[in-house]
Amino acid sequence: MADKIVKLYLATSNPGKVREYRVLGAGNPVEIETLPGFTEIAAFDESAPTFAQNSAGKAIHYSQFTDELLIADDSGLVVPSLGGAPGVHSARYAGPRATDADRVRKLLDEMRGKSGDERRARFVCVLTLAREGSAMAVFSDSVEGVIATEPRGDGGFGYDPVFYFPKLGRTYAEISREEKNEYSHRGRAFRKLVQFLGTSNFRDFV
Repeated sequence: MADKIVKLYLATSNPGKVREYRVLGAGNPVEIETLPGFTEIAAFDESAPTFAQNSAGKAIHYSQFTDELLIADDSGLVVPSLGGAPGVHSARYAGPRATDADRVRKLLDEMRGKSGDERRARFVCVLTLAREGSAMAVFSDSVEGVIATEPRGDGGFGYDPVFYFPKLGRTYAEISREEKNEYSHRGRAFRKLVQFLGTSNFRDFV
């Protein structure tokens, strides 16, 4: 890890992501803040077909508005039996103004009648580190689970109430924040970023 605190701006308006990244950053020599004026900047069009393209594009776009290091992720739920949906459209799966509950409801409707391996799913996160319009590094990870038949738990956000994690025998909305950060796709990708910040490759950039 770098010898000093590394400040990272986060390009998102999703309060759930902000909370998770701040908790992930705790205990590491990183300081995570949302990008100042984020909501006033022209939004990046996340229309690319892959998580990696959307993550990199978003990081490059928003990093032009600060001199600091910036991170942006694209993450979502992939259900093979639905042809990979919701996929990169996870946040817009039930329409642009839909709530988390709306998206979960639509997913469960699409999963009706499916059983066994047809209910397999994975969460994917691709995280890009950028500075002043250039991508520096990209990190990704995923975690396997099963779509539950109904929402369970009050924690987390997004599809967490229906993402059953066999290793712990509960949905992501039923596990503690510490457990989620240990096992989640976002936690795994973030730890790869933290490891990179301590390498000579990173120090060559700054």
